[in-house]
Amino acid sequence: MRNMLQKTGLLAGLALTLAGAASCSKDGDGVLLFSVEDDKALGEKVAAQTDSTFRAKGQLLEPGSNPQAYAALGRIVTRVLDNGKLQYRNEFPWDVKIIRDDATQNAFATPGGHIYVYSGLIKFLDNETQLAGVLGHEIAHADRRHTSRQLQSQYGISVLLSLLLGENENTLVNVAASLGQLKFSRDYETEADAYSVEYLNGTNYYACDGAAGFFIKAQNEGQQNPPEFLSTHPDPGSRIQNIQTKADQLSCRNRSAGNSDFAALRSAL
Repeated sequence: MRNMLQKTGLLAGLALTLAGAASCSKDGDGVLLFSVEDDKALGEKVAAQTDSTFRAKGQLLEPGSNPQAYAALGRIVTRVLDNGKLQYRNEFPWDVKIIRDDATQNAFATPGGHIYVYSGLIKFLDNETQLAGVLGHEIAHADRRHTSRQLQSQYGISVLLSLLLGENENTLVNVAASLGQLKFSRDYETEADAYSVEYLNGTNYYACDGAAGFFIKAQNEGQQNPPEFLSTHPDPGSRIQNIQTKADQLSCRNRSAGNSDFAALRSAL
């Protein structure tokens, strides 16, 4: 009975959302039928499944097993988050986990702000500013709710609603497994790149074209299997130019940030 009442309440809330969806959308392009609370609830479920999946593979680096790495990474993430421009800085948990996979240069964020970073990305990058730029890009996908929109488009609102109700466990496994390869639209990728610049500018610490440094390095090394956020459109060359142009407009390309936390993070891995 309790589950039925919960389901009825969620469906009623969805009906109200649908009724108002045609008029406007606070969050930009497209109509997102999920509330912020739904984002948080779905993110918790997806993050728990993601943890379980990588833990079963022996690839989830548990925070308690390497406090040095998590302390260093946490300081970098916090600098990026405390830029004054996030919509949901206080609503989302914004926790971070490391996936031990040196062959994969990737990072992703769930709905609701759970962040995952592969050890291969950390070891591939040259400096802290590049990592901050990539983290800013992924944080933007969560904060601008791109991830929820893309999942809604891919799976449909009814399927996502069922996940919130604890149904379709197999689909939840699939959703969690797909996040690292989620194909965002051109507009979402362009917006996430732009917000990465703004976020890093707001730190007053990192050079704000940090994400461009990653793209340049990846291009120069001719990666055979680039991460999804590099390989998708717009092409990396255009993304580099757009990032640097915006950084020039904000006059924030020439900062010399410290590298101690990045060095500590790499040495701990």
